[in-house]
Amino acid sequence: MPNTPRAAREARPLTFTEQARRAQFVGLTIRVIAEHGYAGCSLQRIADAAGVTKAAVLYHFASKAALVRAAYLEVISQLTTRVGALVEQAEGPAQAVEAYLRGLIGHLAEHPDHVRVIVEALDGESSIPDQPSSPARWQALAALIDAAKESGAYRREVDSRVLAIMLGGAVDALIAESMQDPAFDTLAGADALVDLVRRGTS
Repeated sequence: MPNTPRAAREARPLTFTEQARRAQFVGLTIRVIAEHGYAGCSLQRIADAAGVTKAAVLYHFASKAALVRAAYLEVISQLTTRVGALVEQAEGPAQAVEAYLRGLIGHLAEHPDHVRVIVEALDGESSIPDQPSSPARWQALAALIDAAKESGAYRREVDSRVLAIMLGGAVDALIAESMQDPAFDTLAGADALVDLVRRGTS
């Protein structure tokens, strides 16, 4: 394969300036998708927001699909980092499940632009391979529920897969409501969901 300028750039570590510029484009892509949707997100619109030429964007990202994927991965990375840290700090397995739910709801409620990116990226038009029905959406929570069962905090007969899927749907509903009604109390919603889990598993 010929050593193209892009291939040569990608084969070496990015400079600090290149990292900063890529991060800027990713952040702007998140904002543009949140404001205009996937269909309204274009390399030219991102370039205009950054005050640069379209060619400058293409220097760092080969296509709109590549940039949208980078934005999606950044959103997911921030979400998993925050939720993962809260789970790690939990005092026990049952508390880890609650930390997961509170962290997920709290982060998404605080970052509605991230929610829009996730929704737009998974609507079938983008090249993101993840799907709303992917098992990855419930497996991490199911594993935490299994750990709570093993510890004795939850009843052994609790079906971790079913409960994880149900809780995922509840989280989606709470976030959807907060997107429709900015005054909606998501923290109270998280408290109510945690209370349901405690009543249903103890």
